[in-house]
Amino acid sequence: MTTQLTRTLKLPSLVLFGLAYLTPLIVLAIFGLIAETTGGATPSAYLVAMLAMLFTAHSYGRMAIAYPVAGSAYTYVRRAIDSRVGFMVGWAVLLDYLFLPMVIWLIGGSYLNAQFPGVPIGVWIVGFILITTVLNILGIKVADKANYLLMAFQMLVIVFFVALATGNVMSSSGAGGLAASHPFFNDASSFATISAGAAIAAYSFLGFDAVTTLTEETVNPRRNVPRAIMLIALIGGGIFVAVSYVTQLVHPGGVFEDSASAASSIAVQIGGQLFGAVFLAGLVVAQFASGLAAQASASRLLYAMGRDSVLPRAVFGKLDPKFHTPVLNLIITGAVGLIALFLDVATSTSFINFGAFTAFTLVNIAVICHFLRQRRAGISLNPVSYVVVPAIGAVVCAYLLSRLDSNAITLGVSWLVLGAVVLALITRGFKASPPEMTATEKAYGGGGGLAAPAGVQRKDIREDSARAAGLRQRHRREPRGDREVRRSCCR
Repeated sequence: MTTQLTRTLKLPSLVLFGLAYLTPLIVLAIFGLIAETTGGATPSAYLVAMLAMLFTAHSYGRMAIAYPVAGSAYTYVRRAIDSRVGFMVGWAVLLDYLFLPMVIWLIGGSYLNAQFPGVPIGVWIVGFILITTVLNILGIKVADKANYLLMAFQMLVIVFFVALATGNVMSSSGAGGLAASHPFFNDASSFATISAGAAIAAYSFLGFDAVTTLTEETVNPRRNVPRAIMLIALIGGGIFVAVSYVTQLVHPGGVFEDSASAASSIAVQIGGQLFGAVFLAGLVVAQFASGLAAQASASRLLYAMGRDSVLPRAVFGKLDPKFHTPVLNLIITGAVGLIALFLDVATSTSFINFGAFTAFTLVNIAVICHFLRQRRAGISLNPVSYVVVPAIGAVVCAYLLSRLDSNAITLGVSWLVLGAVVLALITRGFKASPPEMTATEKAYGGGGGLAAPAGVQRKDIREDSARAAGLRQRHRREPRGDREVRRSCCR
């Protein structure tokens, strides 16, 4: 049985895959929150966030060239810096995986609550959790074709939204109204508010690095993967800036009745009740599909960590014999989602971004460490590409991390402290190297982005489980002397 992945993906496929992961409609889902934070300068927040992502995308590209295997922030930091630092990055990424479904369900619930105020938001959140958890336990597939159809539907909704918004501005202010500076900077905005908005806007970019996990399936990965990462960040950022610009023209400033569902009201304003209903349906469907896949991805990561003994195997490393899915892990992620009942959208998105910015900052630093290691080995690399650009990326990402919601920073730091305690326990006081989370290198979602199709992940789980069972069986059959010889040869 072959274990080699087939190289079939070319640059256009990688870019489309990455853009699908970004869920472009998210720019409208959190528009009100960013506009409120920036004082009505949402496009500027996206420009700053895109700048940080482009520097980081460059660093992911350098790492993809250095390690042309399916990888992630955890892989790159572990190999370029240290296994213990890599574990902490993996722990930060786990924060994204565990709590991303919660944020997705909270955003979807906020929009449904705004449309149907008589129904408490908690009902919608619990409904999202129950439906997605049951579907994931049963193993319902979210096929690649369905993801691409969803991507096409999102883009269609965005195109109609931009067209209607443009028509609304022209009808009220003429063609000249399309060229304005106030969406980028105005009396209510400042560098501090825009930076704080950029720290939230980065949520829209989560998943731009997901294509690094497809390196082993890519034709000429040293060339195509770095280009794809840059194009995804650039095209995705361009979409976010353009859409937020026309939306900010329709609604100047950052004052809303309900900032968590502001775009829904704007959709009704520019297209009437019919388009408002279409917009709401598109957003809820996108949030539901994203939540379904994100929960599946989180449960798979917990399973991988349990199987690799990073977390207790008896709890996290088990598959249900009937459904071949990590049922207990799915229930755990669903339970974590209930935290959404006690958080607002601003704090929850900032909390997610804490893990992402931590990973992004250390990936940038990993490139510099790789440069230094190669230099000691007598290999010369471009200092601008491997030192200057990553250093700027690390500083920008670290700065945006510091601009997150204070509650989110407190929660994030607490999460890292818990990770340090776990690391100390499994490494006997940091003396030994932590277990390697081998399966997470194949997991979709890179440094905390949206998850891959649930069906793909359960297929991976079944293959991993079968492969592990086969190895254990061979281990039991193999004479002890042969095993010792093989171990010595492997060393």
